[in-house]
Amino acid sequence: MPGHRPASPGRTPARKRSDLDSIKAWWRTLGGDGFVVLPPQTRNRYTQTDGHEDAAELFAARGLGAGTSFAYWHWQSHQAFDRSGALTGELMLHWGGDHAIVAAGLGTGPAGYQVADGGQQGAFRLDRVTHRDGEGMPDPEDPAGVRQFLDRLDTPVDRSRLPYRYRPLTGIEAGWLHDRLRDPVDVSAAGRFVTSLEWRDALTYDEVSRLLPAWQEGYAGRLTEWDAWPALLHALLRHDHDHAWEAVAAVGPKAADILGQVPSERGLTVVRELALAGDGAAIAAWLTTHQAIREPDWVQAARTLAAELIGHDAPEASMRALFAALRRAVTAEWREDSGANYAAGRSFAALASVRFSTDERLPRELRVVAADAAQNQIAHVREEAVRLGPAYADLTDTSATDALAAADRYEAVRDELLAGTGPDLTLYEGGLCAVWHRYRTLTAADVRWLRAQVADEKTGMQGLAFCLELLYAHGAATEAEVAALLPRWKKDLTKQYRTTYTEWRHPLVTLTCLALDLDHPAAADLLAWWAKPRPVWKSTLRLLTHLGAPDEAKAAELWDFVTSSAHDTGHLMTWVLIRARLDQVSPLLVADRLLGDSGLRAYVLRRVLIGVADPAQPLWHYDVDPRSRDWWHRAQEVADHPELSTKARAIGLQAAREHHLLRYPDQVRPAPTAADLAAARAWIERHAGV
Repeated sequence: MPGHRPASPGRTPARKRSDLDSIKAWWRTLGGDGFVVLPPQTRNRYTQTDGHEDAAELFAARGLGAGTSFAYWHWQSHQAFDRSGALTGELMLHWGGDHAIVAAGLGTGPAGYQVADGGQQGAFRLDRVTHRDGEGMPDPEDPAGVRQFLDRLDTPVDRSRLPYRYRPLTGIEAGWLHDRLRDPVDVSAAGRFVTSLEWRDALTYDEVSRLLPAWQEGYAGRLTEWDAWPALLHALLRHDHDHAWEAVAAVGPKAADILGQVPSERGLTVVRELALAGDGAAIAAWLTTHQAIREPDWVQAARTLAAELIGHDAPEASMRALFAALRRAVTAEWREDSGANYAAGRSFAALASVRFSTDERLPRELRVVAADAAQNQIAHVREEAVRLGPAYADLTDTSATDALAAADRYEAVRDELLAGTGPDLTLYEGGLCAVWHRYRTLTAADVRWLRAQVADEKTGMQGLAFCLELLYAHGAATEAEVAALLPRWKKDLTKQYRTTYTEWRHPLVTLTCLALDLDHPAAADLLAWWAKPRPVWKSTLRLLTHLGAPDEAKAAELWDFVTSSAHDTGHLMTWVLIRARLDQVSPLLVADRLLGDSGLRAYVLRRVLIGVADPAQPLWHYDVDPRSRDWWHRAQEVADHPELSTKARAIGLQAAREHHLLRYPDQVRPAPTAADLAAARAWIERHAGV
């Protein structure tokens, strides 16, 4: 063939261009007209927060205005590619700035791909262009086409209740799925077909009988690594298959949720034993199964389970799980019976929390948990009852008068129920951050509870970090906390603990600061450990300990770090707090004096300014979280602070204007009331000319 030169014997053929290569080549062509794209992801750009920080640095480097629109993808969205660079799912393209400009800048995507617009509050989604046959079915040999077909098929029509609801299959769709499960079955490739069918209770007995041995053989010793095991186990139980209980035993505690979906006497025994052994994940299944088999009244069922948990000295987390399951169950049942929508269900659940806190049918331990849950609901209940009046009964099956009376009863006992209690310290970090604002001042009962958690050897790293930070920041930490933690510090506290939101620091950082402030004999041993080169993870945290017993030498060392190009994980915040302690001034004034310093990252300094708005409880994270009510209040405080410069107050005002309380209030936690929104808008209007 003219122009064709065959490959020589030892010559490697040219590698076929991967999806990643094609997308990167297209990506490099984008930009212009007020729109830029960030370089492809790195591991340091892990979240959307990191993407916005990278954008700020890029704007500064190129001299671009802060209002420039941009797009990027980060390490989490990069997982859409496999190791060979093949696209195995939608690539989420995140953005900032003007949505219309970003949409125009991205266009329709590179050849062979398409970009879908996720709207003002969503990401753009890039995926392959695929084809269907005359009946709308994908080619079984086209992985991308099959994935896209299943993604559409398995999008729930109702996500507001568990289990999710899915649309019925057409005859053609069902036949196509069943065809994928015919002999011989490749169990590793069959997972999504199995799940799609069983979400509709459509796996047949014969299919289950074929899949079971293939699963047991292909995933021997690791049964739950197959992503479709819950669907197959559900089908085994639903068909009362001869080998169902062997599979339950082989799966172990993870089977609890499935047992709750297919209630039986035998299943009740299994989930009860798991729950009483301390498996909090089995609590909901236990309640569901007990209610279905033994006690149709949800409250009486919860009372019975609570009594058993108390009798077995179950952890507090079990009682929290039981209350969450009870509230979820009564709400779901009411929605099912009434046909109410998701919004009405939220109102019903809010009122349920308030009511259960004073329901004498429930033991005190369960009412305490209900009272805690009701703290963020009580204002909504009152507001809706007053606003809707007689129509409130249509929303919740309860008159406005009765709802307000329930609110009165709750507020009469709330303080007594909640005295000496606190949040579940094993919550995911975002859940704990959502209650951080409650501790901007500490009551005597708060201090007692926090100290008790620090002294409890069962409290884990996250709980210690949370409690010790609060005690230290408010000046309530004492030698008792040092004494409680010294026996644990080499064994437990020297482990790596990476916080995501970091309202609190690593507990060993805080303990070291406390020991230094107290001039405790243990301080020397702690500092000696920090000075060692291993483990490597602690190197970026060592300088944060300089906040304890600060001096000019520590301040100078830290300043050298923050003015370098090193990654800042609380260092500028620490320097500001050190300088404030040394100069005996508010850290807000210290941060204000730094504005305009060319040696500092401006976006980091702006966040530090807001983070120290309450000097007694600084926020260590440099992301001004637009969904947090705490960040909203701190931004307001900076904007209204009479001793700050005009530039500093403008930074606070800008942060407030960008907060989701004004733009996307449904994303704010705790959820705002209408009164909260009205007050926020009024505050912004008063500052309109600033």
